[in-house]
Amino acid sequence: MKGPTEIVTARLVLRRPAAADAQAIFRRFASSHAVTRYLGWPRHETIRDTEAFLASSDRQWRTWPAGPYVITSRDTGSLLGSSGLSFRSAHEALTGYVLAEDAWGQGYATETLHAIVELACSLSVRELRALCHPMHAASQRVLEKCGFRSMGIEMMAGAFPNLSGDAPAPVLHYSRSGI
Repeated sequence: MKGPTEIVTARLVLRRPAAADAQAIFRRFASSHAVTRYLGWPRHETIRDTEAFLASSDRQWRTWPAGPYVITSRDTGSLLGSSGLSFRSAHEALTGYVLAEDAWGQGYATETLHAIVELACSLSVRELRALCHPMHAASQRVLEKCGFRSMGIEMMAGAFPNLSGDAPAPVLHYSRSGI
């Protein structure tokens, strides 16, 4: 079963990314030092990095029931960020979210993550995981509000490439089981 290519919430539209989104993704969040600080993927240095993300997104959508989504405002249509599911198996997936700096503190991450949890449920995902930097308190609150439990800290190489490169860094593991 395939997930929907568009999910509508009270204030947001989550949709499958398209090639036409490359410039907005790069400009709004993927190239920002502040936004990508605690992320598990390297900051985009050029638009080619963003185009590579979009190609990877297409491969994920072809291979699995769903993949990345871009987050847009229902009212204005402006690009706010990205989220989605990264499948490890048919019943286990990893999720996360990133928002442009001007979209922080407005409840969009929580609204997005609730929608992603519902999507995971509809796709028979039994274990939904997320990784979080121990210093990223706002993200920890979002995960906990959405029913994720901390499974502890582990040292992982390359977990936060924009902070520590390939060096091992502490990572908080979160899980939402029995969805």
